[in-house]
Amino acid sequence: MTSAANPARRPYRWLALVLCWLAFTMTSVDRSTWGPASIFIGEDLGVPLASLGLFATFYYIGYVVSNAGSGFLTDKVGGRLLISVSLVGAGGSMMFFGSTTSAVVGMAIQAVIGLFAGAEYAAGIKLISSWFRPEELGKAMGIYTSATSLGVVVANTAVPYLIQQYSWHVSYLLFGAVSIVAGVVCYVILRPGPVVSKKTHRSESRSALRELLRNKNLLLLALAGFGGFWGTYGFITWSNALMIKGHGIDPVVAGGIVAIYAALGVFGKPLIGWIADKFNGARRVPAMVVLGCFSVMLVVFGLLDNALAFFIAAPLLGLGAYCYLPLIVALVPRLVSSSVLGTAAGMTNAIWQIGSVLVPLAVGAVFAATNNSFMAALITLAAGPFVGMIIMYFVNERPEDIEIAVESKKNA
Repeated sequence: MTSAANPARRPYRWLALVLCWLAFTMTSVDRSTWGPASIFIGEDLGVPLASLGLFATFYYIGYVVSNAGSGFLTDKVGGRLLISVSLVGAGGSMMFFGSTTSAVVGMAIQAVIGLFAGAEYAAGIKLISSWFRPEELGKAMGIYTSATSLGVVVANTAVPYLIQQYSWHVSYLLFGAVSIVAGVVCYVILRPGPVVSKKTHRSESRSALRELLRNKNLLLLALAGFGGFWGTYGFITWSNALMIKGHGIDPVVAGGIVAIYAALGVFGKPLIGWIADKFNGARRVPAMVVLGCFSVMLVVFGLLDNALAFFIAAPLLGLGAYCYLPLIVALVPRLVSSSVLGTAAGMTNAIWQIGSVLVPLAVGAVFAATNNSFMAALITLAAGPFVGMIIMYFVNERPEDIEIAVESKKNA
């Protein structure tokens, strides 16, 4: 890696990280607002419980499509513009959803929200990677990805209160307006950094899509993340409704449980990223351990049946649900060249998010088919991170070692 000047001496890099984190936090709040609001929106729009997952699925369809294409745009036009368009577009769509009275229109708007929100992720990864050296990326990505956890905390703390005092419409209008303001701030202040990768690949002259498809480790990482996201966002989407309808938990209490679940990710992600940096940038084994623990805790959570037990289990579940994310995100820049990093980040996240698209429907179907079985729904969620743990075993987190060995053999 080279740079025009030592990025470690540039204090602006921390401001760039904070702004990318703010953008990711707001798109995460926008996404997470659905969970605590879903029951009330369903009642207001006349949507049965088993069909509520369609709203989340439409959101994630837009989100996946956006990730698949926005990474390419990030490499072409830069991260600042994409982040700003993402926030302003998602915020405006949130406000539109807050005014809807039709379930069909609401589902369509959710897809548009996802389409705009998904453009932020790859842009943020590209910008942060341009300001932080590879040996610092675990820490930087830990801070950045803590935004998804904080978004869940904010939504599950604020939305039940806003609904109780006003209505679910107010929560969408409020967070939409804040997202628009954040988008304007990012456009005014953000700029790319000086760090550029010298890493070259034989596939660099080919298309970015071909590089992704021929990169075995990147594909395995994408599949492992699919399994992790299946559990993480399946729980976020369905946990409030499952606790309220499955065990009669008060909506505000259910929101508090999910907020605690997510709060551990806010602190756990930067911590595990920092620890991984200290241990020679290890990513694979820690990710396997976290995914395995997450799968076990989902099954344990399914065995519980009262609010106190849920509150006790939520922190441990949250650590597993979120702490693998900075590890797999920080692996992406290690597996590809910087010229296609935006595309690779967007496309891997698109594959990860397909888990988020499918799991709401899968859990809804299982919940309905098993006569509202809380345990069956949680086992369905646990299958994702368990498979992800197994796939992660086959990822080589330092492919450059193989390339060096092959080159040395040829020279010998």
